[in-house]
Amino acid sequence: MKTTQRHSDLKALSPDQLADELLNLKKEQFNLRFQGATGQLENVARIREVRRDIARVRTLQRQKTLAAAKA
Repeated sequence: MKTTQRHSDLKALSPDQLADELLNLKKEQFNLRFQGATGQLENVARIREVRRDIARVRTLQRQKTLAAAKA
């Protein structure tokens, strides 16, 4: 996910798409951590962006789960 993707773009995704997005972000986070450990990481700030994007996706997943349970 690009950092320019807005919250409203994520809200439009279905639960399955959010799960796929979360999987992609976790893979990216792993790769960034691995690059950091080997000294190959160029953009250190990207780790923080990915971590926050993961939190955004998880928050939206939780909101959609609660909304579905309420309905």
